[in-house]
Amino acid sequence: MSNISISDALTQITPRFSGQLLQPTDAGYEDARRVHNGLIDKRPFLIARCQNVADVVDAVNLAREHGIEVAVRGGGHNVAGRATLDGGIMVDLSLMKGIHVDPRAHTARAQGGVTWGEYNRETQVHGLASTGGVISTTGIAGLTLGGGLGWLLGKHGLAIDNLRSAQLVTAEGQVVTASNDEEPALFWAIRGGGGNFGVATSLEYTVHPVGPMISGGLIAHPFARARDALRFFRDTTMSLPDDLTVFAGLIHAPDGSNVKLAALLACHCGTADGEATLKPIKSFGSPVIDALGPMKQHIQTVI
Repeated sequence: MSNISISDALTQITPRFSGQLLQPTDAGYEDARRVHNGLIDKRPFLIARCQNVADVVDAVNLAREHGIEVAVRGGGHNVAGRATLDGGIMVDLSLMKGIHVDPRAHTARAQGGVTWGEYNRETQVHGLASTGGVISTTGIAGLTLGGGLGWLLGKHGLAIDNLRSAQLVTAEGQVVTASNDEEPALFWAIRGGGGNFGVATSLEYTVHPVGPMISGGLIAHPFARARDALRFFRDTTMSLPDDLTVFAGLIHAPDGSNVKLAALLACHCGTADGEATLKPIKSFGSPVIDALGPMKQHIQTVI
């Protein structure tokens, strides 16, 4: 541990810190500490709202030198609330929003605070996409490092399958790039190993031609028909073409009525006739909601 007190250390790094350093008495702290799951109510000692990689290095070094635990917040969607903690330092990446798409190389690099909605909007300028989250406000980093289910997985695999490299700040405060060519063991570890190997400040993906129009959306059946709907889902997905991804779930009606429904959510991302491919799903049963049809690729369903 450092011989310098934590208050003195904060005094030293504050003038050069590009983002915000928030403690419990500071304006903005209460909003910054919240995460997606409203049941999580934790109070970090310090929220380091980083604006660049140098800020992340300072925050990690501060935590290591003073023996303080760290949580990393990207989109803050983790249901268990791992983006925050009591009494430690939250390294908040939500201000780091840089995205660069190279349409010739079919790659996209995005910083750790980017959400899937923001990422998709930028890649779709070039008619490109990679597998991302099913909820647009989910952060790219947490979902990718955990595997990453998404609408394009049938054709393009998980988000992690599209990851080419990641820039990380390690616990030692070193900035490294992990890929198949650089730090390959670290690259192997982060692909599904979560956030224990460093702070992912940016991620590089392979992107694929998709859109701008796809066929997809939600179709829902009465809850009393849930067994039949889920059996239909099971049987249908055994032989789907790769271009079509379908999820099923028991949900509440999106109109706020709290009516229970059995829903199928689909995305067709291929060059074949998507509406024709979805026809068997639309023809099954007597749905109470049918929102399956053409849509812009960057629109994502929020359940």
